[in-house]
Amino acid sequence: MEELIKNLMAAGLTEEQAYKAIEVIKNFAKDKFPIFGGAIDKLFDKYGPKAEDDFME
Repeated sequence: MEELIKNLMAAGLTEEQAYKAIEVIKNFAKDKFPIFGGAIDKLFDKYGPKAEDDFME
């Protein structure tokens, strides 16, 4: 996920915008493939921002 965040930031997004974009992608995937909702959550939770990350400040 770190690599994806860096790629989004290289494309001109701020770190906060990059994380929000990934959240949109996550929700889109869950809506389109509801049978995989649990797996999608686990994937994004595993590779998403950690509680100690201060990307939103």
